[in-house]
Amino acid sequence: MPPMNEDTVRRRNLPHIDVDGKPYFITACLHGSIPAVGLSKIRRYREELAARPVPSGKTESQWKMTRQKLVFKMVDHLLDHESTVKHLSDDRLASVVQDSLLHFADERYHLFAFVVMPSHHHWLFLPIDEWADKQDSSIRTPRETISHSVQSFTGTQCNRILGRQGKFWQTETFDHFVRDEDEMFRIMNYIENNPVAAGLCKEPEQFRWSSARLRKELGIAPGDPIPNPKVA
Repeated sequence: MPPMNEDTVRRRNLPHIDVDGKPYFITACLHGSIPAVGLSKIRRYREELAARPVPSGKTESQWKMTRQKLVFKMVDHLLDHESTVKHLSDDRLASVVQDSLLHFADERYHLFAFVVMPSHHHWLFLPIDEWADKQDSSIRTPRETISHSVQSFTGTQCNRILGRQGKFWQTETFDHFVRDEDEMFRIMNYIENNPVAAGLCKEPEQFRWSSARLRKELGIAPGDPIPNPKVA
């Protein structure tokens, strides 16, 4: 794999930053899962935050990161409570996505957490160096290769089950590289508690399509990678 800069930034509508050796928190949304009213809310909120002065005690970079987190929090709330598309409430489709996330665990990446919600999925993973070093990052970064593989396969399979064609996933994912261990544990907790926050269950491990359930069943401590159960 050709050498990468410490930070590789690729931007379409959303910023995508890749940093060697860091885990990634990715959220993928179903196409059309946020209604037009919700998209307008997000746009206005992003513009309103951008117009605010940098708060005292924060650098411009820190404030930019805070704004991104606040916008993401709104997006996730809309996905949980106002989504108009919930294909993944169908267990057949949720199973396809969960199996795909687990398929290359401990082969291409270490999988630390995931959840398949009715309108989206979250996951947290770290590309494995030995695999990443063999990839041509001039085409796609390891994160992009991993994410694209999951989105492409699951979109095709889920559309086939539904007997439909067209876009299944929103074109871009929300992704964030994890800066340190403390942030990683906060994100793991956020992911696994998403079904509880959305009112789908009372305890994280009760949700069928979640790493919290597998973690309990397999006796995996928080912070340890989750293997593919079919291989482990």
